[in-house]
Amino acid sequence: MIKKIDRKEQRERRHVRVRTKISGTAERPRLCVYRSNTNLYVQIIDDVAANTLVAASTLDKEIKEKHANKVAAKELGALIAKKALEKNIKTVVFDRGGYVYHGVVKELAEAAREAGLEF
Repeated sequence: MIKKIDRKEQRERRHVRVRTKISGTAERPRLCVYRSNTNLYVQIIDDVAANTLVAASTLDKEIKEKHANKVAAKELGALIAKKALEKNIKTVVFDRGGYVYHGVVKELAEAAREAGLEF
């Protein structure tokens, strides 16, 4: 019998494997991405203090595109960078959350870089 591949479980396993190597500190917090079917969520997290410093999603009022597509990812990347720079966060560690660095994840990262975040 052939088992069906559980893509969500595979992503979570990749994420755990990456998280053993990546951790956010107060000097260089972690930029964490979560992608659902309908929306995108981004947080900047200090793992040492277990504290979310900045958060944004496509559900925010500032975002005009309300879906999980490339246009919304560009807007979200610019918004998270703007919020981070307001709190004097300039450098972060990028955590792609087990997703492939392609499509919306790539657009979000590039937009955040263009808006001033360094990673």
